[in-house]
Amino acid sequence: MCTDLHKLQPPGLGVADAWRDPLGLMLASTGEGVFGVDLEGLCVFINPAGARMIGFEPQQVLGQNMHILTHHSHAGGAHYPMDDCPIYNAFRQGNSCRIDTEVFWRQDGSSFPVEYSSYPVFDNGVVRGAVVTFVDITERKRAQEALHQAKNDLELRVTERTHALETALQQLRELAAWSDAVREEERTRIAREVHDELGSLLVALKMDVGWLDKRLSEQEQRVAEEAQAMREKMRGKCQNMSRLIENAVVNVGRIITDLRPSILDHQGLWGALEWQAQEFVQSAEQRLQWRMEVNERIELPEPMAMAVFRIFQEMLSNVGRHARARTVDIDIALREGWLHLSVEDDGCGALPQAFESPQAYGIMGMRERARHFGGLIEVDSQPGRGTCMRLSMPLPQVQP
Repeated sequence: MCTDLHKLQPPGLGVADAWRDPLGLMLASTGEGVFGVDLEGLCVFINPAGARMIGFEPQQVLGQNMHILTHHSHAGGAHYPMDDCPIYNAFRQGNSCRIDTEVFWRQDGSSFPVEYSSYPVFDNGVVRGAVVTFVDITERKRAQEALHQAKNDLELRVTERTHALETALQQLRELAAWSDAVREEERTRIAREVHDELGSLLVALKMDVGWLDKRLSEQEQRVAEEAQAMREKMRGKCQNMSRLIENAVVNVGRIITDLRPSILDHQGLWGALEWQAQEFVQSAEQRLQWRMEVNERIELPEPMAMAVFRIFQEMLSNVGRHARARTVDIDIALREGWLHLSVEDDGCGALPQAFESPQAYGIMGMRERARHFGGLIEVDSQPGRGTCMRLSMPLPQVQP
């Protein structure tokens, strides 16, 4: 190929003569830069677009070492050894390449990001040089940087929003935990007041009514028939009042237990769990399979113990309301620093989706109570195969 391929049409040639050099027309019309180098790296041709991109006229480039002219340094200004240049490897080693991470340098000393391809030129199986095509990718790089920046900004905003949501969720959980604590404290206060005030009052009233009934029965028999009839009515009233008061005492005791199970204070969590299980199966007329492997000297902090007890109550309540079971299998154990509590029934079961429903408030409440102490609730159920609810909760660092 002659060194004046950059010339489209010598003076005096007609249109028909110009079409005799289709390669020259193609090189002149393309927007990409194209140049060829010989085995010494000297430019043997360059199209106008290529010369214009590096700030030269085509005639100024011919015969120049292209690496020294436009590829002498990396983007940061560090020297680019010729032996490392992929363009030269095209004719030295016969390797083609496509690079988009380097820069070409202009005549004025500025650089621009470039994507270039270098292909060896063969003549009868012998490499004679290389042809290089290149394009200025400044706008592409800017678009990539803008896209990358937008991606970073989006990731930052997502991170900020996620952090805000996590913070809000944590605050919500702390609020729920605080609400539970306040509710338990209020229940304890009300239970104590009912026990100390109303309970004592009812007992005293029952004793007085009993005394009155006894005195009426001891009156002499020598009274008028009318007085005798009145006395019998009064005795009947006293006996009826005594029954009502006794029922009131029983109801007050039940309310106190619902508000604040005193058995937690008297026998601790492990005794309270067993008592609750026995109470449940007796009222539900179900069989109980009970297993508990715990060191009874290990005592949980009162808020955690109350949470475990309330979760256990809710598990049994679910069995009573929905399972229609004959047998309840309860397993409680302390293993490797964790409390494991499971309630399994042989009832009707349900689809797993039923326990994930937004209306499954009981399950949601259990999970929130457990999550506050680092625990979790698992539910395994299928229609016709019963339900198993498991609580796993890490134990605090306490000494047995």
